[in-house]
Amino acid sequence: MNEDHYIKKIDRVTSILVQLQSKPIVRAQDLADKFEVSVRTIYRDIKTLENAGIPIFGEAGSGYSLVDGYKLPPVMFTKEEVLSFITAEKLMQKFSHESLDSHYNSAMEKVKAVIRKSEKNLVTTIENQIDIYSYRPTHSDTIKNIIPIILESIAEKMQLKIHYQNVKDEATERIIEAVGIFYEVNYWYMMAFCTMRKDYRQFRIDRILKIEKTQTPFHQEYGNVGDYRKKSNHQKVEVKLLVEKKIMPFLVNSKKYYGLTSEVETEKGMLLTFDSEWIEEGFPRWLITFADYAEILEPESLKTSLRNLINNISKKLN
Repeated sequence: MNEDHYIKKIDRVTSILVQLQSKPIVRAQDLADKFEVSVRTIYRDIKTLENAGIPIFGEAGSGYSLVDGYKLPPVMFTKEEVLSFITAEKLMQKFSHESLDSHYNSAMEKVKAVIRKSEKNLVTTIENQIDIYSYRPTHSDTIKNIIPIILESIAEKMQLKIHYQNVKDEATERIIEAVGIFYEVNYWYMMAFCTMRKDYRQFRIDRILKIEKTQTPFHQEYGNVGDYRKKSNHQKVEVKLLVEKKIMPFLVNSKKYYGLTSEVETEKGMLLTFDSEWIEEGFPRWLITFADYAEILEPESLKTSLRNLINNISKKLN
């Protein structure tokens, strides 16, 4: 066997060790899929680790794990990994919720403590050469541990009770089962199943006035957070806009968020088709940002919503 084969094997075995350190249990098939090798090859790699004195516990039909209580020395990071950590740290400083800042900073200090001296010098040299420029709204959160409580409830599969203030400044009490959190368009959101509405809802984190865990377990199992953002009992409406081509570069990201289903170039401009359930609020508020470059072809209800929004704004400007 050539030298390249051994290098690949060493890299793979090291990566398997990292997987064992970071997860409670690891399946051979998952490792085989990750590294694009056969399950038999993974068996040999596990044997290599065992021969090196790593106490690995394996159970048929379940997977592999490190023997409970066994501690391994910290894994050394490559230069490329260190650079990715620095970039991630800058992103977290700009986009993380206040409740996560101290925890992430603490974690990064631990990472920096175990890197090689040469990589520490690299961190010192490069960390001031990276910056992220982005608008970040100032929220009036008085509860700084909202996100950790949400994540704890997901891990423990326990319902939450929240006091939530909607866009009309109405406060309601909800019992929810949190599915996950996500960051989009300058805000953190929680996706959850609302036991009152019997439907999936997304809640803006900064509008949660009060939150507490209950002792009531979830009534059902949930998958990935992204799977539920498209689920709703609300009826979707087809929207057709004729948009001037010169404004299209500014809609690259947002048009997909608002339900773009097709985009056709015509002589008069770009014909955009959407499936949207936000005709009353969200869609017209987005459309008003480029309404002078767009024509609403359908539905009439969107024209009415946009007209009402413009009238309300005009009244406040008088």
